[in-house]
Amino acid sequence: MNVHAQGLDTLPYQSGFGNEFASEALPGALPVGQNSPQKVPYGLYTELLSGTAFTVPRTEARRTWLYRIRPSANHSKYKRLDRQLAHGGLGEVTPNRLRWNPIAQPQIQTDFIDGLECLTATHDAVQTTGVSVYRYAANSSMSRVFFNADGEWLVVPQAGRLRLATELGILQIGPLEIAVIPRGMRFRVELLDGAASGYVCENHGQALRLPDLGPIGSNGLANPRDFMAPVASYEERDEATELVQKYLGELWSTTLDHSPLDVVAWHGNNVPYKYDLRRFNTIGTVSFDHTDPSIFTVLTSPSSTHGMANIDFVIFPPRWMVAENTFRPPWFHRNLMNEFMGLIQGAYDAKADGFSPGGASLHSCMSAHGPDHVSTNQAINAELKPHKIDNTMAFMFETGPVLRPTRHALETATLQADYDACWSGLGKTFHREDPL
Repeated sequence: MNVHAQGLDTLPYQSGFGNEFASEALPGALPVGQNSPQKVPYGLYTELLSGTAFTVPRTEARRTWLYRIRPSANHSKYKRLDRQLAHGGLGEVTPNRLRWNPIAQPQIQTDFIDGLECLTATHDAVQTTGVSVYRYAANSSMSRVFFNADGEWLVVPQAGRLRLATELGILQIGPLEIAVIPRGMRFRVELLDGAASGYVCENHGQALRLPDLGPIGSNGLANPRDFMAPVASYEERDEATELVQKYLGELWSTTLDHSPLDVVAWHGNNVPYKYDLRRFNTIGTVSFDHTDPSIFTVLTSPSSTHGMANIDFVIFPPRWMVAENTFRPPWFHRNLMNEFMGLIQGAYDAKADGFSPGGASLHSCMSAHGPDHVSTNQAINAELKPHKIDNTMAFMFETGPVLRPTRHALETATLQADYDACWSGLGKTFHREDPL
């Protein structure tokens, strides 16, 4: 066995977003001047991983050329696994607001894939639009390798660090960091702290990218230089390796006689990457009123409707609140978009109780929601001086297509039966006296 990889404490990365990256683990392994020469250095095979159709505009194209020890086509027939993802298909249609307690740690040996539960999806897994949202809880590293044919993955750890060994190299992430794995990219998830939990957003639509800044100008929100791609790191491992793929929502498996993480050199822009949420440059009001949550967008996947996202990944990080004569928490609202929220650490400023780190909530299209009665009363009566919301990190997967809970999500013991009660204390405060 020959594993060419960097030490965990000295992992090298390439910075930037959407760049044409290039990396080689052996000197001269990357062909010069053409993508597919007749003979590749070191006896490697050429392979193209396309994340978009061949004829999309150049600015939309996502592809990477791989130079590997064995081609990906070298495998036997896939067989459907007996153990499938916890979801049970889409559940009954419900317009109700839903909230879940944190996912429990498994009592038996469970790797990242077996630890996934699908809570909500825009529709059954298809190839071109929508999203599916998962939580995970795992207590063992993967020995097998996985790839997802249904979409790219946005991984949001809540507890425990992950080492993502991908075809293009290694990413290490922990809470307050995220990683994006392109559709079809093979990878293995190893746990660095014995146990891990968090969230996964599976994007079936156009690839995630940075949002336009519009009138904000050239600076703010997530900066391209803070996104990190791996450098080449390959495994020359000639031993049986299980390869699992997710295809139209189902898990299928085959066994290789080698590690599929054997890419020695590569170049392109269809790459896995990581980002530290603490580097987000938060923008907000310095006069009055509460800004739309879109001002906190880290990444977006556009839809065919201009200005309406397939998904926005939005965060609510530590930030100063200075608005004058303003109800400062998110106001009560009904929204065309659909909001799945999670909490990585601390407390969310619109919920005083019941929304814990590792928990989740779903407010669907035109579902009325907002701060609970305790947070509302505190905000109405607060002394309005500058203060900092600190030691917190909440996030939202906001989608254009309607999110529907799965049968598993409606039947799991973590579903809160009394979520609506958090607004029940909002009594009548109307009076006819002249407010002035």
